[in-house]
Amino acid sequence: MAELAGTTLKTVRHYHKTGLLDEPERAANGYKQYGVKHLVRLLRIRRLVDLGLPLSDIPSVEAADERGEQILRALDAELAASIERQQRVRRELAAILDNRASIDLPTGFKTLVDDLPKAQRSLLLAYSSILTPSAMSAIQEQLSAPRSDVAAQFEALPADAPEDVRRQLGQRLAPEVRKQQKDHPFLRDLQASSRRGGAITQSVVVQALAEFYNEAQLDVLRRVHALLSEDDAAGA
Repeated sequence: MAELAGTTLKTVRHYHKTGLLDEPERAANGYKQYGVKHLVRLLRIRRLVDLGLPLSDIPSVEAADERGEQILRALDAELAASIERQQRVRRELAAILDNRASIDLPTGFKTLVDDLPKAQRSLLLAYSSILTPSAMSAIQEQLSAPRSDVAAQFEALPADAPEDVRRQLGQRLAPEVRKQQKDHPFLRDLQASSRRGGAITQSVVVQALAEFYNEAQLDVLRRVHALLSEDDAAGA
């Protein structure tokens, strides 16, 4: 009977123990005498188990009462969520197979892969762990615009760039950063757009910049910050 139902003797005995499957009478020689009704019952249990029902919920489902319907609807919702997750995973896998560099970006940033330097891709991936989805969407919108010459020069700036090159680049980059902050106010205060605590957000941002940009680039960023702070103070 176990073989006909596609299961094992151990499983059948477990169903006996839990009361789901009645034990048949024994013949004079002591062997259990299973009939077709036992096979049908076992097949029914196996079908419900294969659908994902826990053994404890099978009696309620078989009773066809309100709780049984709730159990089936909850299982259906769980399966729908699982299918949606699997479909999302397949889409992400397809993106990675299409362009392996997309593994360096948060989900949904695939179209930016070819245009972004590796350091910026790493920054985005780090930021995705702290920023809200709306903030990440705004960053994606910002990065979708063509990159300016000054931004490209900043990304290509070597670590041994001379001081005058850093100063000039900072002066040229400051107005662009100011415009980005005006178009996307959250850039002025990433902590306000974070879904983590302030200390964690600051730690991730500071360490990410320090690890993914060289000393010359960090110097330019400090100069840009100083120029913007001076403008803010003058405006006040």
